[in-house]
Amino acid sequence: MKVKTAAKLNLALDVTGVLPNGYHTLKSVFQTIGIYDEVTVELTAPDEGIVISCDVPEEFASADPIPCDARNIAYKAAQRVFDEYGTDTGCRIHIKKGIPSQAGMGGGSTDAAAVLYCLEKLTGKRLSAPEKLGADVPFFLTGGTAYVEGIGEKITPIADYSGRILVIGKGREGVSTAEAYRAIDGLTSPEHPDAEKLAEKIGTEPDGAYRWFGNLFEEAIKLPEVEEIKSVMAESGAQNPCMTGSGSAVFGQFTDEASAELCAERLRTSGYYAQVCRTVSSSFIEES
Repeated sequence: MKVKTAAKLNLALDVTGVLPNGYHTLKSVFQTIGIYDEVTVELTAPDEGIVISCDVPEEFASADPIPCDARNIAYKAAQRVFDEYGTDTGCRIHIKKGIPSQAGMGGGSTDAAAVLYCLEKLTGKRLSAPEKLGADVPFFLTGGTAYVEGIGEKITPIADYSGRILVIGKGREGVSTAEAYRAIDGLTSPEHPDAEKLAEKIGTEPDGAYRWFGNLFEEAIKLPEVEEIKSVMAESGAQNPCMTGSGSAVFGQFTDEASAELCAERLRTSGYYAQVCRTVSSSFIEES
């Protein structure tokens, strides 16, 4: 079974506290977008176990080498299913990367969700606690537009925000999630974005909702490439360009495709990854 599995953006992202176990609590608006990895899952004989392979563009691999072994979260997803239900089959997993690495776009989590989705379709077995794989994994099992709280496990679908035109830009710099949260912990009196207000405005005033895009990590992580990409996007007509996740990809929303394409070309000319896409209402596209 082969599926295309979507990336996500944090249209707004606020960190609200730290739990005794060290996990951070957040408030965020998640949105799936039309940039995809391609995941193929094939059932095999039980004694073959789990085998994973990856097709990774050089521009992604150089930013963050992607492990194609048991360290990969997609491999772990299959292992969790087999551990829960017993191993009466093996599987081969192939991932063709189209989502940039270390970008804050959920590339690993969406691959894991795709494996869970495919295995459920192929075997009828559904993993009971997908959040244990990673906080973003449950969101990707549905995708769309959602208000997210807690450590990412409280997911409330909100009004559909699909069809919006975006440019995604990313430089060579990457940020590890652990490093990003350490920087958040060091902030004093930061200005918090209002994710709850954004969730409300998407329902009541969608064309003006972009005014509430925001990301607390931008205050904690000062990457020159992020600032330059945001500047190019703003000059090109983007509405409130913003970093996603813990970085380092930036998104800009546009009202017309021509302006978006010109912005993307300008970014690519400057040596950045850039792609035009739209917000989408679900994570998976099944392929024959």
